[in-house]
Amino acid sequence: MSLTIFLQGGGSTSTSLLYFLAMFVILYFFMIRPQIKRQKNEKTFQASLNKGAKVITTSGIHGKIVEFNDNDNTCIIETSAGRIKFERSAISLEMTKKLQNPKVKK
Repeated sequence: MSLTIFLQGGGSTSTSLLYFLAMFVILYFFMIRPQIKRQKNEKTFQASLNKGAKVITTSGIHGKIVEFNDNDNTCIIETSAGRIKFERSAISLEMTKKLQNPKVKK
């Protein structure tokens, strides 16, 4: 009942404010907070990379980390085509986890 009154424009200001606040809380917990958590996990993963790790970049290139350059936050990845220099941020957490932990089919 109060929702239809709110949508029609009637009701008090406190009710309107309450609906707006509830909408913001829902938006925060379902959209903003998971994105922040995902970014934090991605940064932690990229900081914990080490030489010899098999990775997949965000563009889909498979390779093994050969060298790090901490001055400009890059790494060199060896692929079947040769060595390529990438930013650490170009290494994908989700795709690399799938590469390292393949699901066993029964």
